[in-house]
Amino acid sequence: MHDTALGWAFCRNENNQGIRMAAPHEEFADRLRHMLDRADFVPGRGRTGALADRYAVSRETARKWLTGLALPELSRIIALAKDFNASLEWLATGRGHVQLRVGEASAVYRRVTGSEDRLLDAFRRLPEAKRKALVEFLS
Repeated sequence: MHDTALGWAFCRNENNQGIRMAAPHEEFADRLRHMLDRADFVPGRGRTGALADRYAVSRETARKWLTGLALPELSRIIALAKDFNASLEWLATGRGHVQLRVGEASAVYRRVTGSEDRLLDAFRRLPEAKRKALVEFLS
């Protein structure tokens, strides 16, 4: 049985005693929270829901990212770094600097045009039901 708080997993051992263990991806979660704080991204209790909505994942998935119980897939880590103008290397590994340095390209992995990127950002901000309706309409 697990209960979580920021960066920690609380488990019960075979004797039903509570033990506190570091979350497996605690360092990534620390960097993610730091990056979101730096960008003033929905502070407080609404952060999990806002993150879930923006990246089209469940609130549970976003909560796991923020508490270090799970890592986003690589494409989402790339999107997070790009969206919040952070170094991909720093976010993914902790090496380097959080902020991109002068002259460092923020879109190293960019595969879409500027207008496509704006469209994807607008799409990500839509609630799930509206996203599904839009995809159905366009299909």
